[in-house]
Amino acid sequence: MPLNACELEIDLFCKGLRVPESVTLEGARGISRTRAGLGSGLEIVIPSNSWLKREIWMNAPVVEAFVERSPYELRGNPAGYVVYDHRGGLEYPVTLPSEPAWYRRQTSRDVPMSRIGVLQGTYLGIYINPSCAFWNYSPPLNCGFCTTGANVGCHESAIKTVDDVIETCHAARDESGVTFVHLNGGFQGSNGLRSAEPYVKAVKENVGLLVGLQLTPEKDFTAYDRLIDLGVDHFSFCLELFDPEWFAWVCPGKARMLGQNLFLEAMDYCASRMPRGSVSGEIIAGLEPIDRTLAAIERITSVGAFPTVCLFRPTVGSAMENWPPPDYDDMRQVLAAVYDACRRHRVPIGLAPNLEVSLVVNPDDAALLVPRTPAMIAYEGWRRALRVAARPAFSRRMHASGGDRPSH
Repeated sequence: MPLNACELEIDLFCKGLRVPESVTLEGARGISRTRAGLGSGLEIVIPSNSWLKREIWMNAPVVEAFVERSPYELRGNPAGYVVYDHRGGLEYPVTLPSEPAWYRRQTSRDVPMSRIGVLQGTYLGIYINPSCAFWNYSPPLNCGFCTTGANVGCHESAIKTVDDVIETCHAARDESGVTFVHLNGGFQGSNGLRSAEPYVKAVKENVGLLVGLQLTPEKDFTAYDRLIDLGVDHFSFCLELFDPEWFAWVCPGKARMLGQNLFLEAMDYCASRMPRGSVSGEIIAGLEPIDRTLAAIERITSVGAFPTVCLFRPTVGSAMENWPPPDYDDMRQVLAAVYDACRRHRVPIGLAPNLEVSLVVNPDDAALLVPRTPAMIAYEGWRRALRVAARPAFSRRMHASGGDRPSH
């Protein structure tokens, strides 16, 4: 029986996609080994031939070792691609988003824009900090799944000035229709949030994009108040794992220097200060016992935040690159629980315009995993009404408050 678009997305995350040498990827987005390495796959778009009536974007694993055993193979050419399933001969049509021309242009500092930011789905991701400081300890305290220390400064620029970021944001907005920029970074001691302020201020004043921020939490919560006042639209917190022992083992730096509770407390604080659904807790599914992942989903949604679930990817070059990928059935259960928890706690999902994230299974993608009960249909109707009602507010927040172009 054919999988629906979200089920195919999950299975591709779990099994990967083989790309034979005979299949040309001319014009498609290149593989981006940036930040933690989660974007090191092939960007594909899966049409949803169902009531969902939208496309699902994903970054399919193609270079990891486990992909060699995948039943899925990409076939076709730029005129038309399909994902072929060798288990039953089914074909799923997909498209490969094209690489934007601005990737090849340079900022006024002569840095290629693709080394400043990359598209991941329909949004722009920019790592604004130097490499995560956890990599600098002896022995290193970096998270076991992460390759930031090998990518920042190698596959992307280690230093990104405010002008670099603004110029890249303008290009992404004007030429790729980007509405949201995600500014993130690794551990920088107690100065990470303060160092993000100039970037947030400049984007809001000069470009007018929606701005998301993902940095390690800090104990002084007034730092979040300042960032909210500057116009941050979304905060995300990389909790990663809910089980304390797994958290400490996989994320030694976070456990030793910050503590798991700080992530939850900072998330709770921001959720209390921001509109419902403006905060997310990021977790990794496929490592800790599934009941702990389900407990994390419930904990996050209980405060009006939404869970951002990354299906564990044994990224090439990470300490965990030889670990097995997660099981499809388990991951389907987890993602169905994400949607169900958002519904029960009335967390609004999928409201922002033109925002599709390819690195994770979006909570609104997971609507395809649950039965269409009266409660589910009512929630979908509520979400549709909210999307319409929220348009004027998003339009205001995407208006550059200080003009259209930065002065140099």
